[in-house]
Amino acid sequence: MNAHPGEGTKVRTTVFTTLALIAFAANSLLCRLALRDAAIDPASFSTVRLIAGASMLWLIAVLSGRRRPVRSRSGWTSALMLFLYAVAFSYAYISLSVGTGALILFGAVQGTMILAGIRAGEHPHPVQWGGLAAALAGLVYLVSPGLTAPSPAGSALMAAAGIAWGVYSLRGRGAGDPVAKTADNFVRSIPFTLVLSLLLIRDVHITPTGFLLALVSGGATSGVGYILWYGALQGLTRTGAASVQMAVPVIAAFAAALFLGEEVTFRLVAASAAILGGIALAVRSGERLASAPKP
Repeated sequence: MNAHPGEGTKVRTTVFTTLALIAFAANSLLCRLALRDAAIDPASFSTVRLIAGASMLWLIAVLSGRRRPVRSRSGWTSALMLFLYAVAFSYAYISLSVGTGALILFGAVQGTMILAGIRAGEHPHPVQWGGLAAALAGLVYLVSPGLTAPSPAGSALMAAAGIAWGVYSLRGRGAGDPVAKTADNFVRSIPFTLVLSLLLIRDVHITPTGFLLALVSGGATSGVGYILWYGALQGLTRTGAASVQMAVPVIAAFAAALFLGEEVTFRLVAASAAILGGIALAVRSGERLASAPKP
């Protein structure tokens, strides 16, 4: 017996979403590793990251048989949002820890996307609000130990990065060709970041390790990761997209425990359960409401 046509779409959305979230968490880890020991300056990290992302996307487009790797008509606004996100993200991780940065980033992303959804006419059900509240509570519970007073400048920069990423994600909804659209955004962002690097040329500092981390962040966890995210967005509502991204701080925290030697505590496990459970409740209830017959 053949599977229901919608099942294939759900599986595709689940796989793409999972891989994209892992890539986003890896970006936080790579950036923090590069900047905490001053292996590279933030502007250069952003420049290398965006150029590497554009190069990888171009290569993917060519290998997939596209004659014109960059052919999206999304315009310069998406490219500007991508640039603002990447630069603010890099500068914020000079002073913020992985967990704190991820919390602020995706809290701002969620707020931006939910507000946009409400403005567009989406009305989350009380059950969805309950799931979102549980996930937010889990995030606060996760990062509260050891949080004293995060850098105001770092926090503001990461919030700005989250707003830019939220707008960028919303503009990605409905993209007919994620590869072409993402490639176009990355290529168009390069002039912005090159100008910034030239303005701050006296601060340029690049070590082989810093360059490699920025290269991986751009080519793999950004370029490929954003293609996966654009693909995932085709099967997610605005509220669902905002909800699932709340898993990124959990993934980042476990990655930091593995690569930075941070301890995996009961608090981390409990918070992860609250976050993932809240996400599941919000997304599944939204799917049931969307598929329910209308009176």
